[in-house]
Amino acid sequence: MPYEFLEDIATADIAFRATGKDLPELFQAAGDATINTMIENLDVIEPKQTKIFHLQNEALDLLLFNFLQELIYYKDSEQLLLRPQQVEIEEKDGQYFLTARTQGEKLDRDRHQQRVDVKAVTLHRFQLEKTKDGWTATVILDI
Repeated sequence: MPYEFLEDIATADIAFRATGKDLPELFQAAGDATINTMIENLDVIEPKQTKIFHLQNEALDLLLFNFLQELIYYKDSEQLLLRPQQVEIEEKDGQYFLTARTQGEKLDRDRHQQRVDVKAVTLHRFQLEKTKDGWTATVILDI
């Protein structure tokens, strides 16, 4: 599993560490971890709807922050549980550009066993770093 939940970082919130050999893999892992915080079994989320995200930021860590916030936004505004399927990140003229294809479906309380309701990604201890094996992110979610 390319992410793990961290018990000792946040007492009233939920923290996780995501990893990836490259940025697209890391963003996908962090996206799945965010959705998995809310829904017990990711495999029951069927790819019935597709949403494409186009985001940009001059800071790579804030690009990840904004991406995770988008997943939470769609869960709150449209009751859509979206999983990242394909992520592309480009850097041009000091800006990072993300295009992500996500797929999922409307929340079905009979099929989707809910865990907690995530309100937002926090900047507290938020970290994205390059490692010798790829990339690692530490994220705390406000529940």
